[in-house]
Amino acid sequence: MKNVYDILQERGFIEQVTHEEEIRNLLGKESVTFYIGFDPTADSLHAGHFLQMMAMAHMQRAGHRPIVLIGAGTAMIGDPSGKTEMRKMLTVEEIRRNSEKLKKQFSRLIDFENGRAIMANNVDWLMDLKYIPFLREIGRHFSVNRMLTAECYKGRLEKGLSFLEFNYMIMQSYDFLELYRKYNCKLQMGGNDQWSNIIGGVDLIRRVENASVYGLTFTLLTTSEGKKMGKTETGTIWLDAEKTPPYDFYQYWRNVDDRDVEKCLALLTFLPMEEVKRLAALEGAEINKAKEILAYEITKLVHGEEEAKKADAAAKALFADGTDLNGVPSTEIPGFEFEKGIHILDLLMQVGLASSKSDGRRLIQQGGLYIEDERVNDIDLIIYKKDFHDGQLMLRKGKKVYHLLKLV
Repeated sequence: MKNVYDILQERGFIEQVTHEEEIRNLLGKESVTFYIGFDPTADSLHAGHFLQMMAMAHMQRAGHRPIVLIGAGTAMIGDPSGKTEMRKMLTVEEIRRNSEKLKKQFSRLIDFENGRAIMANNVDWLMDLKYIPFLREIGRHFSVNRMLTAECYKGRLEKGLSFLEFNYMIMQSYDFLELYRKYNCKLQMGGNDQWSNIIGGVDLIRRVENASVYGLTFTLLTTSEGKKMGKTETGTIWLDAEKTPPYDFYQYWRNVDDRDVEKCLALLTFLPMEEVKRLAALEGAEINKAKEILAYEITKLVHGEEEAKKADAAAKALFADGTDLNGVPSTEIPGFEFEKGIHILDLLMQVGLASSKSDGRRLIQQGGLYIEDERVNDIDLIIYKKDFHDGQLMLRKGKKVYHLLKLV
């Protein structure tokens, strides 16, 4: 069997490693317990997390054991990595509720049956730590001078770094130590913005336990222009169907830039690399076929095959004759609201096609809004009940963002 390290490398996951040859040899000769941490700062995972979930799934398929670490304890502090300002403080109840929702999303890709994977929560050991004993046992191994040179802190020093956040690296390092002691966890993985924190854990275990453990970071999910993927004008692409409907999720991946197709196919699907290369080599209009496969495969992994088929059929129908609208985002509005008419800018905000009136006005002035394939040029247009056909009215933003209004 091919070494999973080579699989991750070939598909473009790996960004940095602490000891490349040692990690590769370890993954080739034994079943390794590894972990990735996810702080429950929201009630859903997003597209960036999905890349890490895929890496975990590749590792598990190769016989290694994942630990999904829900960071309910570290979420009470807030990770300063990549942030210019302090994160919003969540309540204990918000963190608990978010943690429960995240657990369900992992089961799509990770098999937790018969101990094949572990779901842990660092609140179990962080909340009961005694401050003075913790400083004496763990804190003494961390150099403040060295911590201040870490990327996760360096960018914050000008605006101010709170002592609360300064503890984050020590907490995450302690997580690794705890998981090593409890499960013989030898490898921590995470996004490349976690490099400093991961090194902290590797170094702590070497000092405290005199043991060799390892760290590996993944490339961040970015476009060819260097922007984070998974963000749109209307917000984040979530894995929760209630926050980002399956059709919208499908459409996001269907509309990625041509230059990003190969990267997304390699990182976010299980298609063999020969097929990834073949699809990425398509040119002109043919590349759209590759994008349809990309969107279908990712939607199937996140939302299931049935939802992927519905989204795929709805998208194709819209580009054909518009007959099958099952799966297209829609909003039901009471018919009486249209008796006196609704201003187009208010309507755009109500259904989420514009974030504000000025945003809607700009959309219309730039020629980007259509009603039933007719371009809207009037920023003071009023929509009445008589404008609906069979109780439905289709809005389109740009070329591919559709929204169906339904009278109830």
